This record gives sequence, C-alpha cells and structure tokens, in this order.
Amino acid sequence: MNPTLRSLTPAQASVTLGVSAKALRLYEEHGLLVPDRTRTGWRVYDVAAMTRASEIVALRSLGLSLAQVARVLDGKPHDLDASLAAHEARLSEQRQRTAEALERLRTLRVDLAEGRVPEPTTIARAVVQSLPVTVGFTLPWPWDGEWFALHHVPRLAFITGPLGSGKTRFAQSLASALPDAVFLGLDRLSDPTHSQRLADDPTLAEQVERRLTWLIEEGAERSDGLIRLVVALEAATSTILVIDMVEEGLSAATQTALMAHLRLRGTSKRALILMTRSSAILDLDALEPTETVILCPANHSMPLRVVPYPGGQGYEAVVTCVASPKVRARTAGVVAIRPGIG
Repeated sequence: MNPTLRSLTPAQASVTLGVSAKALRLYEEHGLLVPDRTRTGWRVYDVAAMTRASEIVALRSLGLSLAQVARVLDGKPHDLDASLAAHEARLSEQRQRTAEALERLRTLRVDLAEGRVPEPTTIARAVVQSLPVTVGFTLPWPWDGEWFALHHVPRLAFITGPLGSGKTRFAQSLASALPDAVFLGLDRLSDPTHSQRLADDPTLAEQVERRLTWLIEEGAERSDGLIRLVVALEAATSTILVIDMVEEGLSAATQTALMAHLRLRGTSKRALILMTRSSAILDLDALEPTETVILCPANHSMPLRVVPYPGGQGYEAVVTCVASPKVRARTAGVVAIRPGIG
C-alpha cells in the first residue's frame, strides 16, 4: 500500500480495491473494517483502513465467508488450509491449461516450419485456452419463431422481466439450446427426493453441509428451500445450470449470502444462469464486468442483453422489474400464463 495515500472516499476506495462500495459497507457492518469519518460524518479510508480492506478482499478471494475472514484476522487460521488448498488447485488448473495452450502453439509453429498450413479452426483453438460458448435458437411463444443468439455465455448471467414476459419459456429454451445444460425449475421446492439423495451419497452430503455452513456464517437462514437449492448446485453434473426464480423459498439475508457465495466460486465451476426478479439476487450496483443480464421485455419484443448502467439499453426496464425481497414476497408463487393454456 502506498504510504503517501491520502484518505479516499468510498467510491475511490472501492475502485482502488476492485470491490463495490456496498461490499465495503458490508465489511463495516460485520465489524471487519472501521473507516474514519469527516467532520460532517462522511466515511473516508486512510492508509490503515485501506490496508485492512485489502487484506479482507484478499481473504474473500480465497472463498472465505465473512465469519471465516473475522477469525483469520483475529489470528485463528484453522479456516485457511482448505481455502488455500482450493486456491492452489485452481492455480494448478490454470497452469495446466496454459501449458496445453503453449504446446498447441509450438505444434502450429512446427507445422508452419515444415510447410503445413493449419486449418483456421485449429488456429482458433490454439490461441485461446477455451472457446466461448455461443448459442442460437428459435424463440418459443410469445415470440413465435424469432431467432435469438447469445455469443458468449459467462460464468454468471441473469434473466429477468415482468410477469407475463415469457422469461420462463425463454430460460427453458436457452437451457435446451446450450450444450450440456440443465433447467432447474420451481418443482425443486417440492422435490421429496433430496433427503434420500443425501442419505445415499455421503460425499454429496458432506459437500452440501460444508456449503450450508459457509452460507449460514455469511448470514443465510437454513431452510428447506436453501437445502434443496444447494443439493442441486452441488450434485449437478452439467456444465451449465439454468435456475428458475432462484430467490423462491429464500429469505432476504439468504439471497444476499447466496450471491456472495456464487461470486466467490472457483473458476472451474459450472456456468450459472439465474432467472430472478429480486434486487438481492440481481443487484445492478454489484454486477461485475464479466456478468450478463438478459431482459425479456413486457411488450414481447426480442429479449435483449442489457447495458448495465443508467441510460444503457434496457437498464431502466430492469430497474422496474426487480424489487427487494420484501416486495417480492407479495407476489411469491404468482405465475403468469397465457389465457386458455393449462
């Protein structure tokens, strides 16, 4: 940390640290960070506060919950070993992918030196470690056959739209079109098999319990809805999971903890596409540059990729679609259907 650093505003501190201003307030609420205050009461971050914040950000990047971060900062490192081991595994995986990419490039150069011209597809696969997933498909009713294409599927994406916008059918069609994707519908909330799955698979049960412990330390509330969702997240073998109304059955605190968990997942984890109308799930202020928001408009015009800042394409429409968990609870279980269709 630069010893000559002046006190920074929350906006400046968040940019410097690479986290949101909301994250800094969350650290403060949990007693991990104590910024200074100006005479008028505004938060400012001096060298000591920025050093402390950078330590918190580094520990969070290892996948530690806020409670685990607090214990490590208090000199109790027993939570560190598993997180460091997981981080080591991620780095080893990245090193392996880089080594494989280097070998592909060397092979191309040998081929060129010997007069063999590689195919364009071979070149493309050699210069990137993994090609982005692209998908195109015919949209179902209410769009009736229009073509939709998504040229890059990120690790974390969101689908939103008002009631009756067709977003569930869109999500199902997207899951069907994507390679090795599974659609997880609202029937998960009444699925009676999750207990038996845990009883039959001790490894899965251990993974689920470990993830639940992390979430509860982060502020989540243990519930059947959360357990069923975590079972699905841990048990799914698909590379992409599309989840219908992920907030259903989850309290506000649980939704916040869940999103913290999903953003801290390892790079090797599957891609997730979350359908939601909750501002705790789709927090526009917390969106990362690599994340994508798809809006299904109220007037059944084509679904569009939202530009996530004020004035951007679809931004204001998304603002009107998402609401706090308290407001969302008023319409819990409401499903929009086409008249005459069962």
